[in-house]
Amino acid sequence: MLEELLPGTVAVVEARDLDGTGYLPLLPEEEPLVARAVAKRRREFTVVRSCARRAMEKLGVPPQPVLAGDRGAPRWPDGLAGSMTHCDGYCAAALVRLTDLASLGVDAEPDGPLPEGVLASVALPAEVERLRRLAELRPGIHWDRLLFSAKESVYKAWFPLTGRWLDFSEADIEITVDPEDPRRGTLRADLLVPGPTVDGRRPAHFDGRWNAHDGLVATGVTVPRA
Repeated sequence: MLEELLPGTVAVVEARDLDGTGYLPLLPEEEPLVARAVAKRRREFTVVRSCARRAMEKLGVPPQPVLAGDRGAPRWPDGLAGSMTHCDGYCAAALVRLTDLASLGVDAEPDGPLPEGVLASVALPAEVERLRRLAELRPGIHWDRLLFSAKESVYKAWFPLTGRWLDFSEADIEITVDPEDPRRGTLRADLLVPGPTVDGRRPAHFDGRWNAHDGLVATGVTVPRA
């Protein structure tokens, strides 16, 4: 799902069989974070961190605990940027060296409609209109859920660069469909508030890609170095 959305410099590890074996156990430093969690939450937490450590190995970085920083964002080893995602039946982690990208964000969601009332709280009027047109042209994808995933990926890429919240209304996302494959495409998020400073420049938008396969929609957003 995610590997095709990100540059080759990004190490991606995905897991679908969350009840299987072969996952790396939690490290002692991580155990307190899920000491009171229900079994499902603990399993997802364990598997996604196993994915993260496998991604560290791909980059030649010794496996390390992934703890929670500000607003619960994962704290990565020095020199790395990363993002994790999990939903029912799927976990993934994507890591990259900071010399290759300034930041990235990934998200996966079930390819089903958002709960009633959620779209109105996350989408701008212009986004709602674009979703309506997409649904008329390509009815096989739940575009509202894809937009939600894209907003999540944008935020995950934004926060490590700013340390600030980005409201759903502060990024206007346009989704484009690949003319050769209607189940994948690109996305552009115009930032409606001042963006982060990256290598002396202030990007006005973030770019990304999306796909929809096997009952999931996934998005990946990258912020390049100057």
